[in-house]
Amino acid sequence: MIDSGLRDRAGRHVTLRPVDDDNWRAVADVAPRDDQRAWVPALAARYLVLTMRSDVWISLAVYADETVVGHVMWGVDDDGSRWIGGMVIDAAEQDRGVGRAAVRILADRLATQDGGGVVRLSYHPDNTPAARLYTSLGFTPTGALEDDELVAELRP
Repeated sequence: MIDSGLRDRAGRHVTLRPVDDDNWRAVADVAPRDDQRAWVPALAARYLVLTMRSDVWISLAVYADETVVGHVMWGVDDDGSRWIGGMVIDAAEQDRGVGRAAVRILADRLATQDGGGVVRLSYHPDNTPAARLYTSLGFTPTGALEDDELVAELRP
Protein backbone atom coordinates (compact mmCIF):
# COMPACT_ATOMS: atom_id res chain seq x y z
CA MET A 1 0.00 0.00 0.00
CA ILE A 2 1.16 3.51 -0.79
CA ASP A 3 0.01 5.87 1.92
CA SER A 4 1.11 9.44 2.43
CA GLY A 5 -1.66 10.41 4.82
CA LEU A 6 -3.55 12.51 2.26
CA ARG A 7 -7.31 12.88 2.54
CA ASP A 8 -10.01 13.95 0.11
CA ARG A 9 -12.32 16.90 0.76
CA ALA A 10 -14.72 14.64 2.68
CA GLY A 11 -11.89 13.65 5.05
CA ARG A 12 -11.52 10.14 3.65
CA HIS A 13 -8.03 8.64 3.73
CA VAL A 14 -6.75 8.16 0.14
CA THR A 15 -4.35 5.28 -0.52
CA LEU A 16 -3.04 3.39 -3.53
CA ARG A 17 -3.03 -0.39 -3.30
CA PRO A 18 -2.06 -3.27 -5.57
CA VAL A 19 -4.81 -4.73 -7.68
CA ASP A 20 -5.40 -8.21 -6.28
CA ASP A 21 -7.90 -11.07 -6.07
CA ASP A 22 -10.03 -9.13 -3.60
CA ASN A 23 -10.40 -5.82 -5.43
CA TRP A 24 -9.90 -6.37 -9.15
CA ARG A 25 -13.61 -6.54 -9.95
CA ALA A 26 -14.29 -3.24 -8.18
CA VAL A 27 -11.36 -1.64 -10.03
CA ALA A 28 -12.53 -3.04 -13.38
CA ASP A 29 -15.98 -1.51 -12.83
CA VAL A 30 -14.67 2.04 -12.24
CA ALA A 31 -16.34 4.26 -14.84
CA PRO A 32 -15.74 7.94 -15.62
CA ARG A 33 -18.44 10.50 -16.34
CA ASP A 34 -19.97 10.23 -19.80
CA ASP A 35 -18.36 13.51 -20.91
CA GLN A 36 -14.90 12.09 -20.15
CA ARG A 37 -15.14 9.05 -22.40
CA ALA A 38 -13.46 10.90 -25.25
CA TRP A 39 -10.27 10.78 -23.17
CA VAL A 40 -10.48 7.60 -21.09
CA PRO A 41 -12.13 4.22 -21.64
CA ALA A 42 -15.68 3.55 -20.46
CA LEU A 43 -14.36 1.20 -17.78
CA ALA A 44 -11.00 0.86 -16.01
CA ALA A 45 -11.07 -2.81 -17.08
CA ARG A 46 -9.28 -1.77 -20.27
CA TYR A 47 -6.32 -0.51 -18.25
CA LEU A 48 -6.24 -3.71 -16.21
CA VAL A 49 -5.98 -5.75 -19.41
CA LEU A 50 -3.23 -3.44 -20.65
CA THR A 51 -1.19 -3.95 -17.49
CA MET A 52 -1.71 -7.71 -17.66
CA ARG A 53 -0.43 -7.78 -21.25
CA SER A 54 2.47 -5.34 -20.80
CA ASP A 55 5.77 -5.46 -18.98
CA VAL A 56 5.79 -1.66 -18.64
CA TRP A 57 2.62 -0.69 -16.76
CA ILE A 58 1.56 -1.55 -13.20
CA SER A 59 -2.04 -0.97 -12.07
CA LEU A 60 -3.01 0.37 -8.66
CA ALA A 61 -6.41 0.66 -7.04
CA VAL A 62 -7.32 4.08 -5.66
CA TYR A 63 -9.07 3.82 -2.29
CA ALA A 64 -10.98 6.37 -0.23
CA ASP A 65 -10.98 4.80 3.24
CA GLU A 66 -11.84 1.16 2.43
CA THR A 67 -13.74 1.77 -0.83
CA VAL A 68 -12.28 1.39 -4.33
CA VAL A 69 -12.94 4.69 -6.09
CA GLY A 70 -10.49 4.62 -8.98
CA HIS A 71 -7.58 3.24 -10.95
CA VAL A 72 -4.14 4.61 -11.80
CA MET A 73 -1.12 2.97 -13.38
CA TRP A 74 2.57 3.73 -13.56
CA GLY A 75 5.60 2.61 -15.53
CA VAL A 76 9.27 3.34 -16.18
CA ASP A 77 10.39 4.39 -19.67
CA ASP A 78 13.64 3.35 -21.35
CA ASP A 79 15.23 6.67 -20.34
CA GLY A 80 14.45 6.00 -16.67
CA SER A 81 11.63 8.53 -16.46
CA ARG A 82 8.60 7.42 -14.52
CA TRP A 83 5.15 7.78 -16.04
CA ILE A 84 1.69 8.07 -14.53
CA GLY A 85 -1.09 6.86 -16.79
CA GLY A 86 -4.53 5.40 -16.95
CA MET A 87 -6.12 7.36 -14.14
CA VAL A 88 -9.87 7.00 -13.85
CA ILE A 89 -11.86 8.13 -10.85
CA ASP A 90 -15.39 6.76 -10.68
CA ALA A 91 -18.02 9.32 -11.77
CA ALA A 92 -19.77 9.20 -8.39
CA GLU A 93 -16.47 9.99 -6.62
CA GLN A 94 -15.26 12.93 -8.70
CA ASP A 95 -14.87 16.52 -7.53
CA ARG A 96 -13.92 15.38 -4.02
CA GLY A 97 -10.12 15.66 -4.32
CA VAL A 98 -9.52 11.93 -4.76
CA GLY A 99 -7.79 12.31 -8.15
CA ARG A 100 -5.61 15.14 -6.84
CA ALA A 101 -4.56 13.04 -3.85
CA ALA A 102 -3.90 9.96 -6.03
CA VAL A 103 -1.62 11.90 -8.41
CA ARG A 104 0.25 13.54 -5.51
CA ILE A 105 0.76 10.22 -3.74
CA LEU A 106 2.01 8.44 -6.84
CA ALA A 107 4.14 11.34 -8.13
CA ASP A 108 5.82 11.68 -4.74
CA ARG A 109 6.55 7.95 -4.63
CA LEU A 110 7.88 7.80 -8.19
CA ALA A 111 10.03 10.92 -7.75
CA THR A 112 11.85 9.32 -4.82
CA GLN A 113 11.88 5.67 -5.93
CA ASP A 114 15.27 4.23 -6.91
CA GLY A 115 17.08 7.55 -6.77
CA GLY A 116 14.20 9.62 -8.11
CA GLY A 117 13.93 11.50 -11.32
CA VAL A 118 11.46 13.07 -13.67
CA VAL A 119 7.80 12.02 -13.47
CA ARG A 120 5.77 12.36 -16.66
CA LEU A 121 2.18 11.97 -17.70
CA SER A 122 0.10 12.87 -20.73
CA TYR A 123 -3.39 14.15 -21.36
CA HIS A 124 -5.54 15.04 -24.35
CA PRO A 125 -5.25 18.72 -25.37
CA ASP A 126 -9.03 19.15 -25.03
CA ASN A 127 -9.07 17.75 -21.49
CA THR A 128 -8.85 21.10 -19.71
CA PRO A 129 -9.82 19.73 -16.27
CA ALA A 130 -6.82 17.36 -16.44
CA ALA A 131 -4.56 20.18 -17.60
CA ARG A 132 -5.66 22.37 -14.66
CA LEU A 133 -5.19 19.52 -12.16
CA TYR A 134 -1.73 18.54 -13.35
CA THR A 135 -0.52 22.14 -13.66
CA SER A 136 -1.74 22.90 -10.14
CA LEU A 137 0.32 19.94 -8.91
CA GLY A 138 3.51 21.30 -10.51
CA PHE A 139 3.54 19.42 -13.83
CA THR A 140 4.84 21.53 -16.72
CA PRO A 141 3.93 20.84 -20.37
CA THR A 142 7.03 19.87 -22.35
CA GLY A 143 5.69 20.61 -25.84
CA ALA A 144 6.09 16.94 -26.77
CA LEU A 145 3.21 14.73 -27.88
CA GLU A 146 2.68 11.06 -27.02
CA ASP A 147 -0.12 9.34 -28.96
CA ASP A 148 -1.86 12.69 -29.63
CA GLU A 149 -1.60 13.68 -25.97
CA LEU A 150 0.40 16.52 -24.43
CA VAL A 151 3.30 15.41 -22.26
CA ALA A 152 3.85 17.17 -18.93
CA GLU A 153 6.58 16.53 -16.40
CA LEU A 154 7.37 17.10 -12.78
CA ARG A 155 11.02 17.60 -12.02
CA PRO A 156 12.42 16.86 -8.56
